[in-house]
Amino acid sequence: MQHHVNPCTELLGVTAHAQSLSVATVSIGRPPVCRSVLTRGLCLHDFALEGTLKAVFLFFASVCAWYSGYLLAELIPDVSLSSAVYSIRSIGERPVLRAPAPKRQKCDIWTSCPPNTYAYRLLSGGGRDKYAKICFEDELLIGEKTRNVARGINIAIVNYATGKVIATRYFDMYEGDNSGPMTNFIQSAPPKSLLLMVTHDDGSSRLKEDAKKAIEALGSKEVRNMRFRSSWVFLTAKGFELPAGIEREKINHSDNSRNRYSGWPAEIQIEGCIPKEPS
Repeated sequence: MQHHVNPCTELLGVTAHAQSLSVATVSIGRPPVCRSVLTRGLCLHDFALEGTLKAVFLFFASVCAWYSGYLLAELIPDVSLSSAVYSIRSIGERPVLRAPAPKRQKCDIWTSCPPNTYAYRLLSGGGRDKYAKICFEDELLIGEKTRNVARGINIAIVNYATGKVIATRYFDMYEGDNSGPMTNFIQSAPPKSLLLMVTHDDGSSRLKEDAKKAIEALGSKEVRNMRFRSSWVFLTAKGFELPAGIEREKINHSDNSRNRYSGWPAEIQIEGCIPKEPS
């Protein structure tokens, strides 16, 4: 192994020798005081000696620092240094894991329906421009895009066995005499069918007793509570019973102190999954 001479050790010897030469110096930071003309020459000599000692000390301090760094570089293996550099670079090259986008469900409901069920979503209208919607098994049965929604009560009839729509209609309950025709439409639904009803704007002003009785016979608990511009949604079955736990009906009355829209309450909705008929 090659023997290295440590310049820091030599620096200590030079410094000790320099201190023995400085007789009249009180400290390196404070110049000596010349008290007479006879000692003035010695003072000038000490000033020159002090400057030389400072320069020599700084030089050897620099050499000592360089030598210490040299020894440190010799002791660190090249493999560890290259591995550290590679690790730092690989951090930026690693792929960023992103959470997958949530999967869209049928009718845009919150939860996925299990196999052998129908997905449904009923949404009442809100204000003038937000029209009511009826979606069944990811098909829009009534809505603005299908151009078959209007003021009043909107109804869709679906074949329970096949899941296919039988008929859709809307009945204006603010103008005209449409309560009778709506009653006939509801009663014309064949057995083993689903009826889905939503209001847009007003659905109660011209709703007569015969229509209320027909809707009550299908299980409605809120049809007689409807008032001017109440938001109302209703899901029912004809000829069979829906399983317990199915969300079927909801109502929201117009109240100027808490209406979402000017003169209209907020829209309401129900959604869920209906078990299919066992095969």
